Amino acid sequence: MTTTSPTRASSSTTIDGVEITRRRNPRASLLTAFTWILALGFFFPVLWMVLTAFKQESDAATNPPTFIFTPTLDQFKEVFDAGIATPLLNSLFATIVSTILVLALGVPAAFALSLRPVRKTQDALFFFISTKMLPIVAAIIPLYVIVGRIGMLDNIWTLVILYTAMNLPIAVWMMRSFFLEVPGELLEAASIDGASLWTSVREVILPLISPGIAATALICVIFSWNEFFFAVNMTAVNAQTMPVFLTGFMSGQGLYWAQLSAASVLAALPVVICGWIAQNKLVRGLSFGAIK
Repeated sequence: MTTTSPTRASSSTTIDGVEITRRRNPRASLLTAFTWILALGFFFPVLWMVLTAFKQESDAATNPPTFIFTPTLDQFKEVFDAGIATPLLNSLFATIVSTILVLALGVPAAFALSLRPVRKTQDALFFFISTKMLPIVAAIIPLYVIVGRIGMLDNIWTLVILYTAMNLPIAVWMMRSFFLEVPGELLEAASIDGASLWTSVREVILPLISPGIAATALICVIFSWNEFFFAVNMTAVNAQTMPVFLTGFMSGQGLYWAQLSAASVLAALPVVICGWIAQNKLVRGLSFGAIK
């Protein structure tokens, strides 16, 4: 009595005159299809937001939804007329300046806690991460009182300082893991060749961990750009940021879906561009040890 094993679908490819047969695994095909469906499910809200941004308000509020419509840029014009330029510039300024400050402070701190460890390194690391254990809502009242007494309410520099303090612990922990991946012998070899410590760090260490710095910077950009709680409590008009500006489209008359979608597209665009520019370094950074 003979038994036959179930056959699998196969395809053949000819390379340099040699026929190569590849067998298709049904389970792998199902897993691939499921992954695509899941990815499209996560991406669909973003796609629907972009499509709604090009609709009229009458088309955006229909039930069932309107899939066939005439694209228009009227909603983007309305958003700019509503004064999106100031919140957009405020968010850009607070995000860029705070990220630069985080890197300027975080790189030396991470270096001192890894390749040139200081005394009681674990205590310093615990201190950094312990600052993230206190809920923001528990600190907002004393922060508001302090900022109000020094006359810094509704000031963009207040957000810069708060965003720097918010992102610095995460940046130190991330960049320390990158520095730990660098062999300490590189510094010894550079010092033997006569290079100073600053030269060794600038010419040897920083080029090696540049993917990690890019990954850390991108995460700080995302956290700062999307931050809402500090911005809504510490600002009013002059230092208003994009997340606070978006809440202005929610009124007692209802939601302006098309305008809100247009403003959301403009709000997401800078972060998407940053991610697209840094995608190669981000992938290298994540695989280099930034997130374990």
